[in-house]
Amino acid sequence: MIGVGISSGIISCTEGFDSYNTNPYDATKEEMQRDGYMLSSALTGMEAWVVPLDVNTNQFIECLLGGNYGGYLSDSNSGFNGKNFSTYNPEEHWLRVPFNDVIPNIFIRHTQVADATDDPVPLAVSDIIKVAAIQRITDIYGPIPYSEIGADGKITAPYDSQKDVYYEMFDELNDAINILLQNRTNDFSPKCDRVYSGNVEHWIKFANSLKLRMAIRISNVDPEKAREMGEDAVSGEVGTMSDNSDNAFMTVSGTNPFEVIMYEYNNGDSRVCADITSYMNGYNDPRRSAYFTESTFDIAESNGYIGLRTGVQIPGGNTVKQYSNMVVKTDSKVLWMNAAETAFLKAEGALRGWTMGLPEVSASSAAEGFYRRGIELSFGQWGVSGADEYAEDNKNTPQLYTDPVNPGFSYTGTPASITIKWDSSADFETNLERIITQKWIADFPLGLEAWAEYRRTGYPRLMKAQMNISGGKVSTERMARRLPYPQLEREDNTENYDYAVANLLKGPDNMGTDVWWAKKD
Repeated sequence: MIGVGISSGIISCTEGFDSYNTNPYDATKEEMQRDGYMLSSALTGMEAWVVPLDVNTNQFIECLLGGNYGGYLSDSNSGFNGKNFSTYNPEEHWLRVPFNDVIPNIFIRHTQVADATDDPVPLAVSDIIKVAAIQRITDIYGPIPYSEIGADGKITAPYDSQKDVYYEMFDELNDAINILLQNRTNDFSPKCDRVYSGNVEHWIKFANSLKLRMAIRISNVDPEKAREMGEDAVSGEVGTMSDNSDNAFMTVSGTNPFEVIMYEYNNGDSRVCADITSYMNGYNDPRRSAYFTESTFDIAESNGYIGLRTGVQIPGGNTVKQYSNMVVKTDSKVLWMNAAETAFLKAEGALRGWTMGLPEVSASSAAEGFYRRGIELSFGQWGVSGADEYAEDNKNTPQLYTDPVNPGFSYTGTPASITIKWDSSADFETNLERIITQKWIADFPLGLEAWAEYRRTGYPRLMKAQMNISGGKVSTERMARRLPYPQLEREDNTENYDYAVANLLKGPDNMGTDVWWAKKD
């Protein structure tokens, strides 16, 4: 693994997008504009930083941070012991990557899109991409510089409260959706778009789905705004994702970064986490073979889908490589958001009494219908049969984790007892856990999204870290709540940093302080 910082984040990109800053053929700006090169480079360059395609950045954000805290992936490199996210003691250069790499790259390329075209369609799409990327960053840190970041992407700017960031993002999404609705049939060049190949209607659905995700996120702390944005997202002329053809996947032109991290870095720096394998084993989930490889321990009867527990002392040697791994190929597309998640978001909205429309699956309530539709969509996405039987299972519960070769890693707590089948007689909290658990399974491997929902709801019930070396800053029970700001902010943006911590964060700048929307024990 190679550390990355602010300098590499600004000047380097994945998949050759940095070629925008060079001109090997001495083409004039007019020539590049004529063939769409500038717009293509800038817009696809933005897309590459939503779920980062840069391997090192992806490793820090998606695997070591989101993967661990979301219950999807575990560190398998013993060199990480004592200085990793999973034990709440990451090194400084691990903390700064989302802040110092993603924010500048998104804002710089957002400006490049505006310089490359005056076409309102790609300009609106670039606004949606900006929100998709930076919403993940504010959910990591809380208050961040946003409204006053300049065109050069420099982040030595005043911070906005997380509430203000969310409100501005809602406005940006609404404006972009309105522009795209006016240009609904004006698709743009597929060369400029590796997610939807320039299809405007798909971008509208994605923007509405993203708005619904954000609305649900703030539902505990700002219920009126949440309901307004959530109901607006589903009631529009085009609406949200509703089918797997709407799924937001980024096409890679080189190598899928997860494939490199899971299989090539030191023969794999991450493995599948014991949390998700334990849940899916307990449910006898047919999607396991699509998600995971089988373990390869010498004890044949112990093999199956066995993840490695996170937050433990990572063993050296080759044994750690025998745990289950993620199924991913060199050319696998990178997930941003899927229709299954959108259905589960609607299920929660309906559970809260919001008007979410009519589900496509017949049920006794809208919440149940959207819940069952989420399961159906996820099975369909992975090409797996048996969704109806799975949704009717009212007996199976998550499996208690027993490690076959490291008994000390086995979990001695009480496993979750939530079943799959919808129970219309259950209380709000029980059915909320049911929705979040199935959404979590369907969202794999979007670790940041899983971590955010865990902080907001407490679900799914994840195993606690065996090693907490935060020095008392992080509660083992509540787990990490955010990342502290990079040291560079204290040094280069001191006045704005001090103000943000004192007035906006509402707590010490450490991993134990809640972000704005995560106020649930």
